[in-house]
Amino acid sequence: MKRHIIIVAGGSGTRMKSAIPKQFIELGGKPVVMHTIEKFVKAIPTIQIILVLPDALTNDWKALCSKHNFTQKLELINGGETRYHSVKNGLSLVPDASLVGIHDAARPLVSEETILKTFALAEDRGNAAPVIPVSDSLRSVRGKENTAVDRNNYYIVQTPQCFHSDLIKKAFLKAYKPEFTDDATVLEAFGEKINLTEGNIENIKITTAFDLVIAEQLMKAKPVL
Repeated sequence: MKRHIIIVAGGSGTRMKSAIPKQFIELGGKPVVMHTIEKFVKAIPTIQIILVLPDALTNDWKALCSKHNFTQKLELINGGETRYHSVKNGLSLVPDASLVGIHDAARPLVSEETILKTFALAEDRGNAAPVIPVSDSLRSVRGKENTAVDRNNYYIVQTPQCFHSDLIKKAFLKAYKPEFTDDATVLEAFGEKINLTEGNIENIKITTAFDLVIAEQLMKAKPVL
């Protein structure tokens, strides 16, 4: 099945406390989103890339491509009011009977192994989402009460989340709900069981200035495969 990747780059610099949108902040001399795109091209050279950007950032993107001599072929589409709507816009460019991954632009340290495993499982079973175990102790808080919970029953969800395109496109016909925090949640609401695969611990989402420091150190330490 032909592979597509929707890279959702609709974030701002609010939590980063930066005037520059987080996907455009330089990491290792290059904007974060460019590292992310290159990781998918390296893992799957024939992959079709769809970049979802706010309309207001289109000219900034073109200027960055010129500055960094970034010539990777991709399709550009405007984002929406929420991440859900941005993904829905991206899905409009994906044909049926193909595989589509959906990935946060601010996760440039996803490994090639995670990409390949997640696409392969989705091709076999219809969908797949990478996860990693929780290593910290957890407590459930309800009102004024809190109780310990077994961390072995919980996992941290990452992207890319991959799907048969006809299935996820149908799921995204549902009306938006605030609880749709990721794409697997949308498909689950459509009645599908979500298949999990092992992600990579370096695959952090760069949201704060602290995350950026961690990402810079991870890139210096060793290449993420």
